[in-house]
Amino acid sequence: MSFFRPPSTGSPRSEWSRSRLPPHLRAGSPASDSGSRVPSAARFMWRLPGRAALRGVRSVVEQRSRAEAASEQAACAMERAVVRCVPSEPKLSLSFALADGSHKNMQRDQSEPLGRALSRIATNALKGHAKAAAAKKNRKNRAQSGGGAACAPESAAACEPVVKLYYREEAVADDVLNVDAWQDGAVLQIGDVKYKVERNPPAFTELQLPRYIMAGFPVCPKLSLEFGDSASSVFRWYKEVKPGAAEPAESSSRPGPSSAWTETGVAERVYTPCNADIGLRLKLHCTPGNGQRFGPSRELESVCPVEAGPGTCTFDHRHLYTKKVPEDSIIRTVSYNILADTYAQTEFSRTVLYPYCAPYALELDYRQNLIQKELTGYNADLICLQEVDREVFTDSLVPALEAFGLEGVFRIKQHEGLATFYRKSKFNLLSQHDISFQEALESDPLHKDLLEKLALNPLAQEKVLQRSSVLQISVLQSTKDSSKKICVANTHLYWHPKGGYIRLVQMAVAMAHIRHVSCDLYPGLPVIFCGDFNSTPSTGLYHFVINGSIPEDHEDWASNGEEERCNMSLTHLFKLKSACGEPAYTNYVGCFHGCLDYIFIDLNAFEVEQVIPLPSHEEVTTHQALPSVSHPSDHIALVCDLKWK
Repeated sequence: MSFFRPPSTGSPRSEWSRSRLPPHLRAGSPASDSGSRVPSAARFMWRLPGRAALRGVRSVVEQRSRAEAASEQAACAMERAVVRCVPSEPKLSLSFALADGSHKNMQRDQSEPLGRALSRIATNALKGHAKAAAAKKNRKNRAQSGGGAACAPESAAACEPVVKLYYREEAVADDVLNVDAWQDGAVLQIGDVKYKVERNPPAFTELQLPRYIMAGFPVCPKLSLEFGDSASSVFRWYKEVKPGAAEPAESSSRPGPSSAWTETGVAERVYTPCNADIGLRLKLHCTPGNGQRFGPSRELESVCPVEAGPGTCTFDHRHLYTKKVPEDSIIRTVSYNILADTYAQTEFSRTVLYPYCAPYALELDYRQNLIQKELTGYNADLICLQEVDREVFTDSLVPALEAFGLEGVFRIKQHEGLATFYRKSKFNLLSQHDISFQEALESDPLHKDLLEKLALNPLAQEKVLQRSSVLQISVLQSTKDSSKKICVANTHLYWHPKGGYIRLVQMAVAMAHIRHVSCDLYPGLPVIFCGDFNSTPSTGLYHFVINGSIPEDHEDWASNGEEERCNMSLTHLFKLKSACGEPAYTNYVGCFHGCLDYIFIDLNAFEVEQVIPLPSHEEVTTHQALPSVSHPSDHIALVCDLKWK
């Protein structure tokens, strides 16, 4: 909203100055000056002849220029009054610091007259002034007997500050509504202190450092912004000065009054502590921006000091193959079951599934450091994750991967879910087509025939419909070539060893739905299908995916006994291949190891350029099995480079 009106060439300065303020904001007419547009000094000098007159005019112009410059400097030196005013909300917020050092945060109705808000500000300022005066008096009394403060609390009314709001040098009328009064660039005056009003500047709505910080592992703050973006924001990292150590010269530029911090030299969102930081806490000073202006800065300190890392991790050697983001013709793809915290933190997991794993290495704060470092080190274009806790997605994965150029979508299952991340410089998200297998099977006509076949065995049908497994489908479009699109599917099938026939039905639903998306909605769309399929290469499910069919007499239809046998033949039209082949194992725990995870690719569209080698058996078994202090999950990530044909 703009209230500016250009001055009329025939009106005195006082008139056009007042005309800049819209009628509904005017508090009254200012005293008129002499009626001439020319300042008196200039009128006098213009009567002088020749060069003297010119020198006089130049002098006046220079004086006015200096005055304008001084005015600009004064504006820059003003305190800030931050106003947040959103049309969809009934109240606006006002935040500013009083002269006594107290910080005020006020909530006022947008439809309230300005006068009421200013009256409230005056009351707050008076209370703050009274407290400051009382404190001053107490200090004086302690220093010497007798005497009093210049403005004691009982006489505070005499010191009530003048509170006014000005817009373009004119007072805003008290009856103007708050929503119209608090304009960007207005000036709030409280006594002798002036505040520049900033309406809806960039601001952090959430800012948080991880609790567990380790040397050698990237620290990615969780943040949310309003009216801004992280790419336009400014970050600066500090660390504690070691006790007894001499402070380096650059420590004088640290934020805040403390003398215990020194700059790290890192001015990026992500900071990776080194071994020299062990035992020291970190501080982040950040200023939100939007490419045009900056908002109020924030600081936060880590709760705990930097700790030593676990040494060599299982993925460190793999990162040697993925040091850079691949070129545009390559799609580096990752599929990884990261082990949900909801499963890792159970008594059964600690005592039965993973008794060999140090308890602290099962804690989420510890494992998140390893997961973030592993995933960011792959420099992938597509990442499909399974067993993702909702909080892990929002609080850990999104901040970490966003800082490295990836954006993600999430699909909840029950206690955990699926996440798909894609590199923003390479892909745009066109659409999502997620389903629950149970809901789709019961309600989507696409699966009517399959449901009828399953209904022939009510017990088997009941078992299938009890499962909460989901399928996540994201349609991505290349940012470099709009004709190139991909159907990226991600799933985690039923886990039970005797649930082979349930997984077959789930896969049949998945294939039918993927076909609907890639053939009906987006004809000719190539497929990349990632996930934890809980099926080894010897199972009927793997046979079905690779060969396109499975006979009704396959043994997996009776995987849980003859009572639940549900014989049926299944087919699909895709030509798929396991991009990473058939590793000896992708899941390695104390009581089982086998290949359960795959990246299935459309052979008509993609070819495998490179498969990143899995950790060696020695690395996997260094701490007996997975997870461990050097590996965050009981699964191993599959990583490969795919190339368009």
